[in-house]
Amino acid sequence: MSNVETTAPGPNRTEVLKIEHLKVTFATDSGDVRAVDDVSLSVASGEVVAIVGESGSGKTVTAKTILGLLPETAVSSGAVLISGQNVIEVTPEKLRRIRGEDVAMVFQEPSTALNPVYTVGWQIAEGLLAHSRDGRRITKKEARRRAIEALGKVGIPEPEKRVDYYPHQFSGGQKQRVVIACALALNPSLIVADEPTTALDVTVQAEILQLLRELRDVYGTSIVLITHNMGVVADLADRVVVMYQGDVVEEASAKTLFAQPREDYTKKLLAAVPHLGRNSASAGLTERAHQGNEVLVEAKNLVIEYPGRLGSPGFRAVDDVSFTISAGEVFGLVGESGSGKTTIGRAIAGLNKTTGGSLKVLGYEMRTFNERRFRPLRKDIGFVFQDPAASFNPQLSIGECVAEPLLIHLDLSPAEVRKRVGELLEAVQLPAAYAARFPHELSGGQRQRASLARALALNPKLLIADEPTSALDVSVQAKVLELFREIQAEFGFAALFVSHDLAVVDMLSEWVGVLYKGKLVEQGIGSTVMGNATHPYTRKLIASLPVPDPDEQARRREAHRALLTGA
Repeated sequence: MSNVETTAPGPNRTEVLKIEHLKVTFATDSGDVRAVDDVSLSVASGEVVAIVGESGSGKTVTAKTILGLLPETAVSSGAVLISGQNVIEVTPEKLRRIRGEDVAMVFQEPSTALNPVYTVGWQIAEGLLAHSRDGRRITKKEARRRAIEALGKVGIPEPEKRVDYYPHQFSGGQKQRVVIACALALNPSLIVADEPTTALDVTVQAEILQLLRELRDVYGTSIVLITHNMGVVADLADRVVVMYQGDVVEEASAKTLFAQPREDYTKKLLAAVPHLGRNSASAGLTERAHQGNEVLVEAKNLVIEYPGRLGSPGFRAVDDVSFTISAGEVFGLVGESGSGKTTIGRAIAGLNKTTGGSLKVLGYEMRTFNERRFRPLRKDIGFVFQDPAASFNPQLSIGECVAEPLLIHLDLSPAEVRKRVGELLEAVQLPAAYAARFPHELSGGQRQRASLARALALNPKLLIADEPTSALDVSVQAKVLELFREIQAEFGFAALFVSHDLAVVDMLSEWVGVLYKGKLVEQGIGSTVMGNATHPYTRKLIASLPVPDPDEQARRREAHRALLTGA
């Protein structure tokens, strides 16, 4: 392991986690793969330690080792001590008691962490009931009350009602909050948060970070934060551990790391962080680009409403929205979870029905949608889903998943398909050999890149990108964004780019729209919207965006708090 600066707990702090010389190796058909190589670190009570690094650096493997969640193919050595107990060596029964009571985990992908056939209230209560033994038994009524309390704590509206909802009835960001509520239910002394804000828009992200900050400051909860968002690190972390290829290459306090990074890899990570206003796609524009081109998408007073059931009223997800997307244009759509961003994207792809107004896609009126007539147009539309783990068939290899559009829409030989799949994977920074792997064998960021490769398979006229870089670490995100710009410039496809990361949207989109509760409250040239917003909600979004500078972020946090309170 590299010689790194370490920070010992203060005189009044105790260690809740101590990792000593941890090594993790995975047994594969092609030989053993070392995922973590001699890692040592500690976390004190009330401390937030962020572990950062690119996909495959060993961050998540280290995190899962803390809870004993590694698969049977993993061989671990060293020590992972939680409250003095070595997780690697304890019995399964003892490990079950440690989980939830002493340490809990917030997983990266909420769609796979939540069981789709049980209500979220049941899933929160499950942990409470499982640990209510040894004279500490609680009733189902009390477990339900505490589940409602946990949902309210993470900002789920109407928790008394929504405790009986199923995961599919929540937006991506709301599902992430439910996962955090599950972790908080037993008030553990240590929370391992693996990308806890990945699926959240900036306003909800700010709320979740404030919640985690309160857990640290009020209850002394320790947090191990796994993230690729350096703004989140600057906002929350006390100390930062940088990993590369399974090894710790640098460790320092957050202020020191951002101000004076020592290692070249750390400098590279920080340089890859997108900044609002830097490298803006709309810099210098005074009027809308591409407005003379063919209009590929045209929405006029669009309404999308989900019907109610059992006497409950319907829900209007999109309300009187009008916009256009011309050939060659990247239209950025931002807004908080539940604002209607993904609903609009899915409607354009023919995956959601429209209920009012007009939506024309490639000249086809979606109000009269018929799958048989619309199907020939699908080859001209690519879609990058928000959650790559849920969008891939787990029984197919990555190569087979990427090849699906080619097999459905083109008449190619098997050799031609294999060649095209290899080219697509290489284009998104994945080795062609990854075609033989299955989705579960890739990291979250690698799956997202494979999802992008599948969307580009047919060289579409229109690409719908729903949070396409949300699961990527900053260095890979920078490469994918640059790749996106190059491919878009080369092939000239139009794109609807949906994201909660305003800096990413600003980097790619010439024209930006802001959605709030189903209404398009502002749209215009990206640099104008981001730099001189007219709507209060847009200004709130920009104020909520964390920046990769601890001192600057502390000032922004106070300014954001003043904006919310009117002080």
